[in-house]
Amino acid sequence: MSRVLRWLLLAWLALIAGAAAAHEMSIAEMELRETAPGEFLWQWTATARPVGSDLVPRWPAPCTADGNLLRCGDAGLKGTLAVDGVGKRYSAVIVKMFWRDAGSRVATLTAAQPEVQLFGSAEDRRGFAEIARAYVGLGVQHILTGTDHLMFVAGLLFLVGFNRRLVWTVTAFTVAHSLTLALSALGWLSLRPPPVEATIALSIVLVAAEALRREDTLSRRWPALVAFGFGLVHGLGFAGALRQFGLPENHLLTALVGFNVGVEIGQLLVIAAAWAVCRALAPWPGFARTRVPALYAMGSVAAWWACARIVKIVAA
Repeated sequence: MSRVLRWLLLAWLALIAGAAAAHEMSIAEMELRETAPGEFLWQWTATARPVGSDLVPRWPAPCTADGNLLRCGDAGLKGTLAVDGVGKRYSAVIVKMFWRDAGSRVATLTAAQPEVQLFGSAEDRRGFAEIARAYVGLGVQHILTGTDHLMFVAGLLFLVGFNRRLVWTVTAFTVAHSLTLALSALGWLSLRPPPVEATIALSIVLVAAEALRREDTLSRRWPALVAFGFGLVHGLGFAGALRQFGLPENHLLTALVGFNVGVEIGQLLVIAAAWAVCRALAPWPGFARTRVPALYAMGSVAAWWACARIVKIVAA
């Protein structure tokens, strides 16, 4: 049984490393810029590797592509724009469109919403329901693919356990990251991403270390306070992702609330899954012994992330 547990632990570490790498390079950017009436130059920008055949745009019906030149005629950029392949090697595609009259629009395509309706100008005519559905999906997707955020939530579970205090701890974390997410998304609070990402990694190290200790520490007495403090930082991380996706000006509050609701749904799904796994494996004699190796693995991976992110800050 111990050998099986060791192999499971190694596989879990490999999965974390792979998921972390995939998460960092999972967003592709496309830019369309109008150069003449009905004509656009398009290109992939800000991607970690050449897109190649991973993503294939499907242009609105009036448009025809000749290399990087897109001709849409008198109708302009109007109709349904889709990208085949989104949700596989890239979790999202951000499409930035610029018109000659200085108007611009940002659209985000995901596996849940792989197409967007364009109206020939920067005006966004999507309704409340479509915006809400899109940003709830983006929030769920972001938390489920955000390995560092998930590891922090797992650390809180190890620290608190499945009891009444977990409700207050998760609530404090939710309130805190909702606050800074809103402040940052609205432009009232701004911090550079590298220090935020380094602090998020350090928060995982701290929670894992506190969960390993047997003393009655502040974190054990007041886990909700620790969750609230670090939740403020995690909210800034969520805001960074939301800025990448872009916010529609005419439904700003709807998109912001929808994204936050999606994050909460994803978070609750993870907690429910963890509870189900613990209940299923609790009768196994060796299950309790996996707690310490799992915490050391989490802390080690997070410490490596923190060092790498701090080095980026220093080297910048």
